[in-house]
Amino acid sequence: MTTDTIPLPLRGDPQPDTVPVGPIMSIFDPVFLGIDEFGQPVYLPMMYRNILIGGEPGAGKSSLLNTIVGHAALSTDVRLCLLDGKQVELGLWKDAADVFVGPNIGHAIRTLIRVQRVMDNRYTFLLSRRRRKVGPNDLFGQILVAVDEIAYFSATAGDDKTQKLFAALLRDIVARGRAVGIIVAAATQRPSSDIIPPSLRDLFAWRFAGRCTNDVSSDIVLGHGWYARGFSANSIDPDNQGEGFLIAEGGMPNRVKAAYMTDMDIIRVADYATWTRRRDRLTTPHPAAVDQQPVAVAA
Repeated sequence: MTTDTIPLPLRGDPQPDTVPVGPIMSIFDPVFLGIDEFGQPVYLPMMYRNILIGGEPGAGKSSLLNTIVGHAALSTDVRLCLLDGKQVELGLWKDAADVFVGPNIGHAIRTLIRVQRVMDNRYTFLLSRRRRKVGPNDLFGQILVAVDEIAYFSATAGDDKTQKLFAALLRDIVARGRAVGIIVAAATQRPSSDIIPPSLRDLFAWRFAGRCTNDVSSDIVLGHGWYARGFSANSIDPDNQGEGFLIAEGGMPNRVKAAYMTDMDIIRVADYATWTRRRDRLTTPHPAAVDQQPVAVAA
């Protein structure tokens, strides 16, 4: 394999290492998610879209979310804002992230408020330029807000006030962030109406339902009425992790087998992404210096 000759100490290792040359990717490129029931690759455009991932524990939600985060991590035009109530599902990307939020509802709310401020500033910028959305030639980067386990922040941690504030902030970012390059990918083990109210679910253009324990939960993710039309994630084999129904182009659920990366795969990609992003930050201006606004970085 061709390697870059720039020495790189990884994770505090004092010994120099070489870094393989990876692909130049962009969030404007479709994201590879897996294969369909006919064995054909499934690519999903994420720019100007959001995705909701639901299903019972072990259904393969985190694998799909890691695949999306991996594409974004390798895209130099994306900032990573990761929220993970369990810490370990997205934790392998921590070094590559601009902000990583663990089981801390206060940190999660502060982070979403900062993202919301970026969103508002970018809309002010677009208005001043008589434009309606950002494009690939804009200097400020896009932002991926990835949330693993919505329920932790919206129904478990904190009190009722903070949970409602988190849900309201996330709903606003999902509703208004797309045009200014803010993409939300959110997953939950509890696809119930108290966790994913229809007012939030229906804002997600793309939805993926892994194995669900009942037809009602499947409909909560995919949308009301799909079970009656023969599409229920309850019909998925519990032993077939990563299979689910995906609603994307065309608006019809399609069976998809999500791609899977082992922990070592993720570590290799994350280490390369961390090095690439560290080098970019040393050689290019931070987006905050370009658009005169705070970007989602650790407080």
